[in-house]
Amino acid sequence: MQLTSDRLDAHLARGLQRIYTVHGDEPLLLQEATDAIRAAGRAAGYTERQVFVVSGAHFDWSGVLGAAQEMSLFADRQIIEIRIPSGKPGKDGGEALQRYAQLVSEDVLTIVHLPRLDRQQLQSAWFTALDGAGVSVALQPVDRGALPQWLARRLAAQGQQVAPGEAGEQTLAFFADRVEGHLLAAHQELQKLALLHPPGELSYEQVEAAVLNVARYDVTKLVEAVMMGHVPRLLRVLDGLQAEGEATVMVLWHLSDTIGALRRLRRAIDAGRPMPVAFNEARVWGPRQRQFERVLPLFDEAALARLLVAASHCDGIVKGLKQPDWPLDPWLALRRLALLLVQPMAEARLAAAAAQRGARGRGAARRLAPLALSAH
Repeated sequence: MQLTSDRLDAHLARGLQRIYTVHGDEPLLLQEATDAIRAAGRAAGYTERQVFVVSGAHFDWSGVLGAAQEMSLFADRQIIEIRIPSGKPGKDGGEALQRYAQLVSEDVLTIVHLPRLDRQQLQSAWFTALDGAGVSVALQPVDRGALPQWLARRLAAQGQQVAPGEAGEQTLAFFADRVEGHLLAAHQELQKLALLHPPGELSYEQVEAAVLNVARYDVTKLVEAVMMGHVPRLLRVLDGLQAEGEATVMVLWHLSDTIGALRRLRRAIDAGRPMPVAFNEARVWGPRQRQFERVLPLFDEAALARLLVAASHCDGIVKGLKQPDWPLDPWLALRRLALLLVQPMAEARLAAAAAQRGARGRGAARRLAPLALSAH
């Protein structure tokens, strides 16, 4: 049985399973999920706890298998936690986990801690055995688009909220910009707001004064900002990557890979390939497919060829070469390349926003027309 973290509390309220396999890289969500399972276990009478940390290929699994079947001397029930920081139990560990899933006593509540797993790990025999014997909880990261609502729900849980309408949206957007990529720090900032202000509505000024800039960025956030056509966020991510000491060659690789994938996809579509075939040829998989499908109509072959030339110039600058009409500083060159790439998406974003404002204006005019007629 598979659950997402937001459904875990409702599940625990209905009763406990024998094994909970919790996997993901976000420390806050991992902590909250395991705390919730432990609390439900204690309430159900699981009063003792053993922790096994699997470190290296030579870990002795016999202690884990023995603990799964033994009864406590002081209590009828116990919690066993198996932590596998690498996410790779190895051949012996995989076999031991399959046996564990078969042998574990009804008087034992098991929590297996794992990092984010790839598709191969999720389809492995040991993970399938654990999932089949209990519940697996996927701790999905909160992306930038979902972060404002995540913050709003957390504020509501502590009796606070922002102003309704556009003012509140701006407050949540500001908050999200300050804590993006760092949910544990976001949680701490939320707790700070609960200490500084009573329950009720928070103003933009109160949030701005209280919330520190603790955002953390990785290079994938840069590509996400490009695909969204969000120039201010793109520049924030670039500044953050530079401040955090990210390698310029890594930033360039992600931008160049995006341009290359767009060109391969453009050529495949222009050659008459069906979209699924084109995605395979362009080596674009998973959630990226929706992003690429949305922005591909904004680029033709000539535009993508120019972007590849720009990426080549940027590559030379990163390696210490000079390029005519390009800045000497690698980060300034990367900024220029990113802005060239994001320009079509940004223009489409602005056009969509203008169209939406126009539609609202026409709707308001239609609503006011009967009033204007009645006035005459």
